[in-house]
Amino acid sequence: MSLPQEELLQSAQSGDREAAETLVIRNSGLIWSVARRYFGRGVDPDDLYQLGCLGFLKAVEGFDPEYGTQFSTYAVPKIAGEIRRFLRDDGTVKVSRSLKERSAAIRAARERLTNALGQEPTLRQLSAETGLLPEEIAAAETATGTAESIQKRNGEDGVALEDILTDGGMEDSIVERIALKEAISCLNEREQMVIKLRYFHGLTQDKTSKILGVSQVQISRIEKKALTALRNCI
Repeated sequence: MSLPQEELLQSAQSGDREAAETLVIRNSGLIWSVARRYFGRGVDPDDLYQLGCLGFLKAVEGFDPEYGTQFSTYAVPKIAGEIRRFLRDDGTVKVSRSLKERSAAIRAARERLTNALGQEPTLRQLSAETGLLPEEIAAAETATGTAESIQKRNGEDGVALEDILTDGGMEDSIVERIALKEAISCLNEREQMVIKLRYFHGLTQDKTSKILGVSQVQISRIEKKALTALRNCI
């Protein structure tokens, strides 16, 4: 597909999977350049790249071309933010108070506009409402996105990783969470990525399948197999 990036963005935002994949491939250098900033933090470079791809796709989904900002300007903080959120959930990155406050203001503005307009506001509308630049909105929303963690319920049965653990006291809970982290590390690479994307980042099976390049049915099978392995291990 040799379409200009602007046309690819429009197609991808309309649900064209091939256009989205083409955008990822064309911008792989940009994604890698951001991912490299976080090398040496105990996460495999390929995993950082996959997380960067996730942030990139979120940027594709949320970008408003009418605002006048270059897509790459908006995409970079989305890519970095997705990686930082993963590292933050893993305890290696902290979010500043000012960024949390900005994110809260953005959420409030988004809610006001949604109620007023009857639909999700565009990036341009959100920027006008908050007085923030698109890249500032991207950075705040991605860096402070809700940590899904082990309480998030996913899957057809509403399963949460927390359900794998027992109902002990606080001390037992800490020990068990450490055990859960160790158990996840025993899964193969694809199973680990599925668990991380589904339960720590709250992605649907469909979005997870797009990131990993396999079918949704395969994601469902990998997820069930991984959850069974975690239960048996713990």
